[in-house]
Amino acid sequence: MMKLKYILTLVLMLLLVVSYSSAQEIVLSKYKFGEGLKFSGKDDGYKMEISGFVQPYLETRKYVDNGDPTFYNRFRMRRTRVQLSGSSAQEKLTYRLQLDLTGGGEGDASIGSLIFDAWVAYDLTKRIKLTFGQKATPTDNRELGMRSNTLQLVDRSPLTSAFASIREFGIFAESTHKISRYAYIKPEIAITNGDGINVFNKDYGGLKYGGRIDYLPFGLFNNFGQYRQADLVRELTPKFALGVNYSYNEGISDRRGSQSGQILYLDGNNKELLPDYVKYGIDFLFKYKGYSVLGEYINASSRVPGGITQRVRTDGTTSIDFLVNGIQDVEKYINGRMMVGKGYNIQGGYVFKNNISIDGRFAHLEPEANSFLNNATFYNRSHYYTLGITKYLARNYGAKIQLDCTYINAKPGSNGVSGTPIKGDEILTRLMTTISF
Repeated sequence: MMKLKYILTLVLMLLLVVSYSSAQEIVLSKYKFGEGLKFSGKDDGYKMEISGFVQPYLETRKYVDNGDPTFYNRFRMRRTRVQLSGSSAQEKLTYRLQLDLTGGGEGDASIGSLIFDAWVAYDLTKRIKLTFGQKATPTDNRELGMRSNTLQLVDRSPLTSAFASIREFGIFAESTHKISRYAYIKPEIAITNGDGINVFNKDYGGLKYGGRIDYLPFGLFNNFGQYRQADLVRELTPKFALGVNYSYNEGISDRRGSQSGQILYLDGNNKELLPDYVKYGIDFLFKYKGYSVLGEYINASSRVPGGITQRVRTDGTTSIDFLVNGIQDVEKYINGRMMVGKGYNIQGGYVFKNNISIDGRFAHLEPEANSFLNNATFYNRSHYYTLGITKYLARNYGAKIQLDCTYINAKPGSNGVSGTPIKGDEILTRLMTTISF
């Protein structure tokens, strides 16, 4: 039934676009590899673009000082995206429909949806835009505002995997203001469902409120450089963006507010009662003549109400046990199932004039004493050191080949991919090709 809704929604949107396009006498603009097919009306009042990319991916994992000679390999299609976007100057409207044909998420493969972006925006004034629908949220770390085919390393950082909600459904407002000869500020606010992607079943908990403000002291980036990682355009003057973000999510029913109905609690009257999730961060981006540096910090915590007396098991039954190390403690138990803690990510690189990029990253996760970030199999890792090399086949993101290697410090008690304990650290090597159209 859910897939049928997706298909019907897609068909309806495509029919509307085709109908509108026919009325506007759409013509095909000159095609540039990797930049999508661009269409426009004869008066340029209406524009439409069809784009996308595929990313075949290979990873191999090896455990150090563990007496295990095995290399654990994984082949998959990391991402397959198709995007339809457009604008109508007269009606002051823009829209986007992006499909994720692999069904995988950015930070967690279990978060899947065919529809990735689906929104319509209206230019309230020349500086203020209102958007309604599903899109990336400004309350995530800066990396989540950057398209997946423009990443300077093979995949996003562990910080994104730990704390990001990826996509959210709601109302968004953004604006840009010039405050001096060169400087700009870009404030954004968002009110969303607080459950990540669109919810087709019961929507648990309340809303999520948050926003972001960016300060750009040296002017705007060229060619959407604020939303892309490597400095392929080689900024002729230094460009810098400094941002802060904050969000308050009333009643989450999963680990970080990205899925609805995964973890539920009740009060003494068998009524739903859920913990709140608070997140704030600071980040920056710098680019100049091929150099780029990205830095991010996130802190996430919970607000556990005192009235919770029961938890709902996966089979629908309830339990009053909230045991932590043999002691009944409701708050510690609930925090142990949430992504609470802090972390930071610093990465940078340089694109040579032959379109080869050398990049590095250091990421650190610091969970609270009771947090799902201590989970032995999926997390319980403190430091991530990554070195990568990328060959861009053109001076854009049309095609590239990326290889990187990450050394991961595994804490005592960590498990490997098979769920068995490991004694040492681990090495993760990844290879990915990106082809855009």
